[in-house]
Amino acid sequence: MIRFVFAVAFAVVAAATPALAAGDTPPVSRGEYLARAGDCVACHSAPGGQAFAGGLRMATPLGVITTTNITPDAETGIGEYSLEDFERAMRRGIAKDGHHLYPAMPYPSYAKLTDADIAALYAYFMREVAPVHQANAPSEMPRLLRQRWPLSIWNALFAPQAGFTPDPTKDASWNRGAYLVEGPGHCGACHTARGWAWQEKALDWHSAAFLAGANLDDWSASNLRRNVATGLGAWSKADIVTFLKTGHNQHATAYGSMSDVIGNSTPYLSDEDLGAIASFLVSLPATHDETAFQYDAASAQALLAGKAEAPGAKVYSAACQSCHLATGAGAPPFMPKLAGNPTVLDPDPASLINVVLNGAAPLLAKGRPDAYRMPQLRQQLNDRQIADVVSFIRGAWGNHAGAVAVEDVAALRARTSPSSDRVVLLRMH
Repeated sequence: MIRFVFAVAFAVVAAATPALAAGDTPPVSRGEYLARAGDCVACHSAPGGQAFAGGLRMATPLGVITTTNITPDAETGIGEYSLEDFERAMRRGIAKDGHHLYPAMPYPSYAKLTDADIAALYAYFMREVAPVHQANAPSEMPRLLRQRWPLSIWNALFAPQAGFTPDPTKDASWNRGAYLVEGPGHCGACHTARGWAWQEKALDWHSAAFLAGANLDDWSASNLRRNVATGLGAWSKADIVTFLKTGHNQHATAYGSMSDVIGNSTPYLSDEDLGAIASFLVSLPATHDETAFQYDAASAQALLAGKAEAPGAKVYSAACQSCHLATGAGAPPFMPKLAGNPTVLDPDPASLINVVLNGAAPLLAKGRPDAYRMPQLRQQLNDRQIADVVSFIRGAWGNHAGAVAVEDVAALRARTSPSSDRVVLLRMH
């Protein structure tokens, strides 16, 4: 039962409306800035709903939980919360009435927030967010699995009580970046693998497991360490800043849950803070030795000559080559390269399969949408064709990643659906 409780928290299959993200106006208060850094609106807003009013459904095979109203409405929101109540919910995952929150609320990360930042967030939600009278929906799961007492055991085992401790051997920028990544940004919630009880295997930079990549909701959240092929080893600080500002750079394009981060959060951070995040990330050593990507022109020459015989080459020529080119070079920053792309080289092919099947929602950076997006191909291509073309991409141009099985494509197809409804919602804001 404990394992299921935490599976509930992280199997997110619905998309949040970026209600806070419209326009190009910078945050006007410290509290709003921190809410941006934490991307609070992504989980606490439902598609088509009002910002922070809750209602986002998080589905699991055995039931659904729905995110709560965190506007200052006195009856249905957090309007009756004191600062102490708010701090306890943020850092310890305990609501005003004493019930435990599911760790979909990333309180293990928020435990690192300073008292000043907790107070600023409290002031923002109480004074600047408009109250919305919207009752919280109950969990839709078997009665036995609604029990929350196992969470107290989980918290004792896995939820830290200590705040962030600066490293005196590092400079101020590095420490600021570590604080933002480990604390309000809660990057590890997606990018760190989970253990037997769905706890993050590491919550800070001291462990090599921290930010080493993880599969979440049929996407593979990327390795953010200095792995030269599958991580950020080939990225400069400027590359990281550009990606966080726009969702693109010369190496990659955001997809999956990272689209929400680009829509609501990181483009609104200051250049100084984005630089601090970059300084921290480039300091994280690789998890293991890798061979750096070396381009091989043989696949491009065969495609251009019409002589590519590998399974999936013809599918690539028909469905992919017009955007990503015979060379696999794409047209960065909007149409990503496939040659040497960390997502392509990822040992877990989930993201590549998912984006071919279901496409990608257009990115919005400060309310401005991209001109291009990856279309979904689940209707045009069968499981064998998708397995073949993904395997071809993972082995072409010098890529040396494993082939994909038809069974893996079929299973992911059955669990997922296209992002077309999400695209409409994003374009509305």
